[in-house]
Amino acid sequence: MVAADPSQAQMTDGHGRRIDYLRISVTDRCDLRCRYCMAERMQFLPRDQVLTLEEIALLADLFVARGIRKIRLTGGEPLVRRDIADLVHRIGRHLGAGLDELTLTTNGTRLADHAGMLADAGVRRINVSLDTRDADRFAHITRGGRIDQVMAGLDAARAAGLAVKINMVALKGINEDEILPMLRWCGEQGHDLTLIETMPLGETGEDRTDHYLPMTQVAEMIRAHHALTPLLHRTGGPARYHAVGGMGIRLGLITPLTANFCADCNRIRMTCEGKIFMCLGHEDHVDFKSALRDQGLAAVHPLINRALRLKPAAHDFRISAGTPPATRRHMSVTGG
Repeated sequence: MVAADPSQAQMTDGHGRRIDYLRISVTDRCDLRCRYCMAERMQFLPRDQVLTLEEIALLADLFVARGIRKIRLTGGEPLVRRDIADLVHRIGRHLGAGLDELTLTTNGTRLADHAGMLADAGVRRINVSLDTRDADRFAHITRGGRIDQVMAGLDAARAAGLAVKINMVALKGINEDEILPMLRWCGEQGHDLTLIETMPLGETGEDRTDHYLPMTQVAEMIRAHHALTPLLHRTGGPARYHAVGGMGIRLGLITPLTANFCADCNRIRMTCEGKIFMCLGHEDHVDFKSALRDQGLAAVHPLINRALRLKPAAHDFRISAGTPPATRRHMSVTGG
């Protein structure tokens, strides 16, 4: 356990927002190649540029001591990282002792093997990325993925007692016809559902404008069949939740393009190479890895303060034909 200097403990950015949520990408690698997320032939980081699990754990210790109350493990796909169970258990020891919640976002392909471990470590809910339940369409979107692996993972999560929220990127011309069926299936399964607008991050080899589906249009389509009632419920992320008439689940909408959600942002992100990005839509970052390896944890405190000062007021996401991505980084580098 790392004791923070009380004078440094307040995690408030330069715009007065309290930062209490850290998303940690434990790897940039993934076993899928989703078309809206990454290129088909990705060049991943050399292993010596990636933080060790011990280094990630030490930085997580420090952030909890500084006031982070929620940590989400992401990737890439976090469950492809060897010995990920050790890190989950290490961070899970903070639950009830500074940390309120430890969660994870996964594509579900390896969840069948890890659901029990996650529950044992104190994880109570997870996000599973699932853009379609059609096997052929799933293989197309993910460039070769198998939907049966994800379904087996969801079964294992239920058996382990994990609450599941499905994350679905709404893609015009690809899965818009599945949005209502996905919502109703989630209602049957007891999974909350979050629908997400595609985000202009990294070159994927495809034009995202071809598949951009505004969430205003999606909400209008859903309201034609189900009443949506806004809720005050928050999970720490950018989703705005609604009760769905006739269902006992919540529907979240993430709208980076149609409705900016930055005013109450409480998040920072750490990549697997130890870079802190204060905003998903900006390239500005602070590099912790060199300081940690050369000088130890004491050198990281002032870098946290610098990162907080540099956090921008808002992202600069735009999507239109010919407009380059907001950042050159793929989502898998920063973490979802």
